[in-house]
Amino acid sequence: MGSETDNGVVVVGGGVTGLTTAVVLAERGVRVRLWTRDPVGATTSAVAGALWWPYRIDPPEAAQAWALESLGVYEEMALRPEATGVRMVEGVLGETPMDEVGGWAAARLPGLRPVTETEYPGGWGLWARLPLIDMPAHLPYLRDRLTAAGGTVETRAVADLAEADAPVVVNCTGLAARELVPDPSVRPVRGQLVVVENPGIRTWMVTEGADGSMAYFFPQPGRLLLGGTAEEDVWSDRPDPAAAEAIVRRCAALRPEIAGARVLEHRVGLRPARDAVRLERTRLPDGRALVHNYGHGGAGVTVAWGCARQAAGLAAA
Repeated sequence: MGSETDNGVVVVGGGVTGLTTAVVLAERGVRVRLWTRDPVGATTSAVAGALWWPYRIDPPEAAQAWALESLGVYEEMALRPEATGVRMVEGVLGETPMDEVGGWAAARLPGLRPVTETEYPGGWGLWARLPLIDMPAHLPYLRDRLTAAGGTVETRAVADLAEADAPVVVNCTGLAARELVPDPSVRPVRGQLVVVENPGIRTWMVTEGADGSMAYFFPQPGRLLLGGTAEEDVWSDRPDPAAAEAIVRRCAALRPEIAGARVLEHRVGLRPARDAVRLERTRLPDGRALVHNYGHGGAGVTVAWGCARQAAGLAAA
């Protein structure tokens, strides 16, 4: 007996969550159309750092399970970094105790260990080898993988999820779910980045000061991404010059060579935060199936494949 997905699925939302969900469905033989308001390169996901690590996402236990499922996929992708945009890179998780990680990830991260004084002068934390994803390369890779599996991508704005003309609709709209569902519990957490020429840094670092301020840098092909901020309920997508200066200053305190690096670009992204990821099957007013997959906060890339597989299962239920 066939399922509703036999007649196709519309996935609404073209960020990493929507693209990954669409890829999983298409590669399972489902006829998929992805509707995205913005071109792939203009989504919030395109701005992401993007280091594999569950950050600002709840509930923690589910997020860790989704993250580990995604880790296996990224490890495989890292065998073809030029095609996928995924590399395994070493770096420092500052101010992170081993017992916070040991219970759920240590077995999958064999190189995990306390940092040395040379690696993180004056600080403490963990040394880890994690997937680092170059989003301007990774998102087109996912789009091409979707179309290769028979899916289509359409650029179109949606004012109501009921507009999607398929028996099953999957809502991966991130922050836009606040209006579309509507779900007022979805809120922005503004993140700002400064992109500079890489002065020769090959490892990443993530730290958080006692005052809650963040400093992190990620070496990506041809550039170094510096961050960051986490401003709750701030909707502005304009770079703040004062915030940019503070980001460079905090990162240069960790690696002095960053101070003189030429600035290439400023980026702002609004993370779609929620008290808990919404991943469930409901119904549209006309009775058609609606699967929600949104509210991933700062960990959309980290949990993308685990959530996509669960969402695909709900779509086929």
